[in-house]
Amino acid sequence: MGLLSILRKLKSTPDQEVRILLLGLDNGGKTTLLKQLASEDISHITPTQYVIDSADRKRFEETGQELAELLDEEKLSGVPVLIFANKQDLLTAAPASEIAEGLNLHTIRDRVWQIQPCSALTGEGIQS
Repeated sequence: MGLLSILRKLKSTPDQEVRILLLGLDNGGKTTLLKQLASEDISHITPTQYVIDSADRKRFEETGQELAELLDEEKLSGVPVLIFANKQDLLTAAPASEIAEGLNLHTIRDRVWQIQPCSALTGEGIQS
């Protein structure tokens, strides 16, 4: 079962606490993604700060470095990683394989990780 499926299952169990750490560089689509997951209106979004903008290739290295630092945190030891490759609705969006390479995900060996191509704007890849 993928991480996104697990999130959906947990969302349908209201008495169970779910903690999610959602990270991404500025303008990556974090708030829109959260609103889509919560089935909220996405027409009015105020920018926040940390999700991967699939069309912003020049920041993959920076994002990979930030992710590596976070994964070294003791409190996050063994925690599964779900990376939303957002903005897949754009023609310039990188595929998940290119993002995985840019973030050096192949070096992560101490936990499960998954890349989920999505568009927070259209909801594709977030809810099915």
